[in-house]
Amino acid sequence: MEYRIEKDTLGIMKVPQDKLWAAQTQRSSENFRIGIEKMPEEVLKGFAILKKSAALANHQLGHLSEDKTSAIVQASNEILEGKLFEHFPLMVWQTGSGTQSHMNINEVIANRGNQWLEKQESEERLHPNDDVNLSQSSNCNFPTAMYIAGVTVIEDQVFPALYDMKETLLTKSKEYEEIVKVGRTHLQDAVPLTLGQEISAWHRMLEKTEEMIKESYIKMEELAFAGTAVGTGLNTYKSFPEIAVEKISSFTGKKFVPALNKFHALTSYDEVVYCHGALKALAADLMKIANDVRWLASGPRSGIGEITIPENEPGSSMMPGKVNPTQCEALTMVTTQVIGNDVTIGLAASQGNFQVNVFKPVIAYNFLQSARLLADGMISFNKNCIKGLKPNKEVIEKNLNQSLMLVTALNPYIGYENAAKIAKTAHEQNLTLKEASTLLGLLTEDEFDEIVNPVKMTYPASFERTL
Repeated sequence: MEYRIEKDTLGIMKVPQDKLWAAQTQRSSENFRIGIEKMPEEVLKGFAILKKSAALANHQLGHLSEDKTSAIVQASNEILEGKLFEHFPLMVWQTGSGTQSHMNINEVIANRGNQWLEKQESEERLHPNDDVNLSQSSNCNFPTAMYIAGVTVIEDQVFPALYDMKETLLTKSKEYEEIVKVGRTHLQDAVPLTLGQEISAWHRMLEKTEEMIKESYIKMEELAFAGTAVGTGLNTYKSFPEIAVEKISSFTGKKFVPALNKFHALTSYDEVVYCHGALKALAADLMKIANDVRWLASGPRSGIGEITIPENEPGSSMMPGKVNPTQCEALTMVTTQVIGNDVTIGLAASQGNFQVNVFKPVIAYNFLQSARLLADGMISFNKNCIKGLKPNKEVIEKNLNQSLMLVTALNPYIGYENAAKIAKTAHEQNLTLKEASTLLGLLTEDEFDEIVNPVKMTYPASFERTL
């Protein structure tokens, strides 16, 4: 491998000739060989957006030449197009301010921008600190890139996936609203409901968590940008934050604004904790939905078996013909990861020592992983499981008719204790509820048939005591 010599304030470093990074990136790649988790591409794109926005703002205010501005914009756009990701080798596990990844961005933009300037036969050259990082600091830029990435992944990935799954559940709840089935509480038989009513609960879960995410993620639209080192805005200029953030909003199509208090924005990431809490709520709901589906589809002969789901792949390397609820399993694994990420984010966000939080890379990594996994998980589960969910009407009817909890309809007419006697007798003597009722002399067959109607038990209704 061929190398070139780059230098920084600590001395010289050998850098691979074909890479655009410089000395500070090289130092980090050698000093932090921890894990395999690289800085997320969403964060790198967030940096690219803020870098070209800052360059344009500096140019507008008269502090950066047109050639240098154009070079920064050109290099930033190439990052956004995914052309330069091979030049970002750094891991998440580095300095807690994310300074090394920030300098990685500065160095790559400077070197790529200088290549562009040479082709334009310009005599100007970019410096990673003096030009690309003009009026900026890692302490304000990393949270800005993190929030740009976070808001973008929620709006562009999580919400579309959530909307599609929600629509599928709404369609299923309406389609099966008249299929009466046994309810279950504590994993035991309970009074009837319809399959549509059961699915409507899943639909409402997604409606509620959608509302929660929308209430929370807008807090991340306040950007720490131009707070510089400690929040004072040292080495920036009047109107610079407003101009740059307006450009960030324009480039992303999002509604970003400068943070009201930069001192808070540099050291506290309670907005991330709040928003990820809503993502955790979504994960909890998805866990419940997936578990309900796999319980109801269990079998095919020795389980509940009230619904069928698509048979996507063989389920066993040993047992021929076995098919498993694999989409449910994949989604529930996603939810456990998200719930674990929430613990990491909460603890990391609490580490705002004085004027800066020093756990930013791990906060960004876990937040983006959660959002990405939830979006992908919902898309897969919706497409490969929920859309193909169908009722097994024969099993549903059999289970309904065998349920002892239909006796609950008798409470207003013969009282709780007499109804309990009927259920107990039917269970112990392997009788139907009707047979037990007549055996105990509490009801005639006609009276039982008049009162115990599973369909009428699925909605509230007034009654008149006639017995």
